[in-house]
Amino acid sequence: MGYGMSRLEDEYYEPEVQETDGSSSVKVNDEFPKLHNDIFHMTRMRSGLSESIYKSMGTNRGIISTAKLLSGREVDCSGKGMFSSGDRAFVLGRYVPMNGPEFLDRMDSRAYVSQFSADGTLFVAGFQGSHIRIYDVDRGWIVHKDIHARSLRWTISDVSLSPDQRYLVYSSLAPIIHIVNVGNAARESYANVTDIHDGLDFSQHEDVQYAFGIFSVKFSSDGRELVAGSNDESIYVYDLHANKLTLRLPAHTSDVNTVAFADESGHLIYSGSDDTLCKVWDRRCLSTGQAAGVLTGHLHGITHIDSHGDGRSFISNGKDQAIKLWDIRKMMSNADSCADGAPTWDYRYSRYPKHHQQLKHPHDQSLATYRGHSVLRTLIRCYFSPAYRLADRKLQN
Repeated sequence: MGYGMSRLEDEYYEPEVQETDGSSSVKVNDEFPKLHNDIFHMTRMRSGLSESIYKSMGTNRGIISTAKLLSGREVDCSGKGMFSSGDRAFVLGRYVPMNGPEFLDRMDSRAYVSQFSADGTLFVAGFQGSHIRIYDVDRGWIVHKDIHARSLRWTISDVSLSPDQRYLVYSSLAPIIHIVNVGNAARESYANVTDIHDGLDFSQHEDVQYAFGIFSVKFSSDGRELVAGSNDESIYVYDLHANKLTLRLPAHTSDVNTVAFADESGHLIYSGSDDTLCKVWDRRCLSTGQAAGVLTGHLHGITHIDSHGDGRSFISNGKDQAIKLWDIRKMMSNADSCADGAPTWDYRYSRYPKHHQQLKHPHDQSLATYRGHSVLRTLIRCYFSPAYRLADRKLQN
């Protein structure tokens, strides 16, 4: 399949700092993000030009035109007869497809959730009209499983595949999460007709006094637990083996739109909320009810968080039209939300005002900010690309 290509005018920002005279400027903290951040080194190594290219061109590090790179390849300036994988990533990273996207499927209701499986072989999409479809990527995106959900309130708000890809859970704006076996051979799964969609009740906790909706749900890496974020400002943890709720944690001052386990240990949980804060929770020391740390940088509510899986790094997407990369070693013990001071805007009804795009958080702790996409009408997700497919962890949105 061929694509016409055009230059990619992407936007990349380092956090701004406030000068003593009131002006702002961009300052790069070379020591922390560059010397200590694994993602920086991985990205530079796997998506940058090789040393042989710079030597063959007789130039120091800097911008080399695509035409010059292609010309050098044709005369074998590097002595390798071809681009390295990093060279190819560098060239392709400067362009985006013009002809596309290609329609793979069309439903009769809005798609609210979409994500790849951890190994990139499956793609899951959840629709407002009680539908969830799992596509087999390696077999031409054919429908691997067609799930007809039950007892929805408004829409499917999130889905999550178990690590072994045998089970899927889906949530709605209700305190019940349903789990369904997707490892069997049947293509169709009708709730309580062809398959049992067991309901897991997250309201069975002594502190719960009213009904709530669940915005986010994720499996732990061992498949034994679920973590969920809700519109009652709380985080929930459910033990699947014990079949009971084990934790309710009042976590934010507004809706908890997204949660994720930080790594394989399951000790750390990341959360993001409409209060604009990203928080880190350590389940080993929750006696005080306080987060282990807080990260500030978003101006509007956070729509999604995806962990890099190393227990240190994650990305978040916000209603301020920005994806941010974080390292929890920069977190503070506490911080105030800036939601009250941010300009009023409702992502459900209008586009983000252009004059808001220049606003910066005065205490942005993120390592990098990525812009160029839109967050409108739904809680747009962001993910690291499956490592299995790209051999590194780039961002997808």
